[in-house]
Amino acid sequence: MADFRVETDRLVLRDWSRDADWEAFFRHTNTPAVMRWLGGVMSDEAVAAQRARVEACRERSGHCFWAVERKQDRAILGFCGLKRVDAPDCSVLGQFEVGWRLREDAWGCGYAKEAAAASLDAGFGQFGAEEIVALTAIGNAPSWGLMERLGMRRREDLDFVDTRPEAPMRDTIVYSIDAAAWDAGR
Repeated sequence: MADFRVETDRLVLRDWSRDADWEAFFRHTNTPAVMRWLGGVMSDEAVAAQRARVEACRERSGHCFWAVERKQDRAILGFCGLKRVDAPDCSVLGQFEVGWRLREDAWGCGYAKEAAAASLDAGFGQFGAEEIVALTAIGNAPSWGLMERLGMRRREDLDFVDTRPEAPMRDTIVYSIDAAAWDAGR
């Protein structure tokens, strides 16, 4: 697959192309506020492991969570995009998942919704997904609030406990949206 790139009014979602992208991403997102619901601030080893997981995901699937770059100043705001759910004991293993993580100074600006909507458009249009899920911790109201603003619905029947030792979210709640509901809400 060619390098991924989608543009919105204010953002570019693209593959990670430079080490500097990763350095900026972790510098701005590996903070107590951003990592509150994701297992806390990561060690250098965990940072390297996460980068390796995203890169392996792209190799395996042809896509993964993309760098989110603000057009105005080319700043890396975080990541957003699609991957296949890979928590081994989860209820939605292998399904398309939309996910995001943005730096704190980008919160409240509408960037997460803009990036997630572009990711959902790509998921249904470009990648042919029939349904896309989103996962979060029950206490992460900003995240599930965004899921609801995107038109996703809570799927309590799919909630699960992530049993992996390094899992940042033990009790995981699931939201989903299918292609018909996404098209109807656009």
